[in-house]
Amino acid sequence: MTEGVPRRQSTLDEVAELAGVSRSVASRVLNNAPHVSRAKREAVERAVHRLGYVPNPTARALATRQTGAAALVVSGEDPSIFADPFFAQVIVGASAALEDADLHLMLCLAASDRGRRRVEQLLRSKGADGVMLMALREDDPLSRMAEEAEMPVVFGGRPVGLDPRWYVDVDNVGGARQATEHLISAGRTRVATIAGRLDTEVGRARYRGYRDAMLAAGLDPYPPEVGDFTESTGAAAMAALLARHPDLDGVFAANDNMGAGALRALREAGRPVPGDVAVVGFDDLAVARMADPPLTTVHQPIEALGREMARMLVALIGGQDPTPLILPTRLVTRASA
Repeated sequence: MTEGVPRRQSTLDEVAELAGVSRSVASRVLNNAPHVSRAKREAVERAVHRLGYVPNPTARALATRQTGAAALVVSGEDPSIFADPFFAQVIVGASAALEDADLHLMLCLAASDRGRRRVEQLLRSKGADGVMLMALREDDPLSRMAEEAEMPVVFGGRPVGLDPRWYVDVDNVGGARQATEHLISAGRTRVATIAGRLDTEVGRARYRGYRDAMLAAGLDPYPPEVGDFTESTGAAAMAALLARHPDLDGVFAANDNMGAGALRALREAGRPVPGDVAVVGFDDLAVARMADPPLTTVHQPIEALGREMARMLVALIGGQDPTPLILPTRLVTRASA
């Protein structure tokens, strides 16, 4: 008694599920877009035939505008930033997730006015299906460009002064608080901090975590000595702290590169670690394991940060509306504290 009852049309999601691919991959196959492997293309075609799927003309018109690429844009002044172990791990994670969706990864460095103009052109011309933005500073022109972009934009870390709809971040405040609490629980009462740039949200958040832990323990926070997340600025900041506070007995460095610099400065000053001064970093990069002594640090899942950014972007490209994500951190205890 089913005569006269119209048959329900199959959906693109059902095609993707049957083919074992993402929705965005299935869409690109149906629109004969590039950058799809032969195996996935054939799997989608079999699913279409089996389900009798007929594409919606409006959806097809929108999908054909896809480029098959996603861009990772980093706001920085040094082209070697992509060689930094932190960003290298982010790239590994993002690339793996985009590969699963058959999207190519484009790397863009907005290091100058010319570089920012290229990024702005990318956003306006829809030269990619979506963009991941990282390392934004306060009043960064890329923030305005992202707000005006007519394509999906995912932030890696929350930018200063903005409340973006889509972002992936780590628990910077909680991790910094745990690092400082570890120093305090070991009997350190004169704990200073080498903060990251305070025109970035990560720099501010990690300083807040340090300050919260000191105040909760009834200790006076030290004014932050600021570096730019590099080893050399960590060493310079540590030397400045020793000159101003020669009696300090603990230091929280806002990343491992600066923590390694602090260890070098302490060694040059003849201050034993951890006997005289204990040091904790943040990130859990290879430099922390190779430091002398090995650096106690806060582990953040850097590769997962890149992977989840890319997954969120793929979901947006596929028409979904994902929620922001905060990744957890944990303390890794080594010889420095």
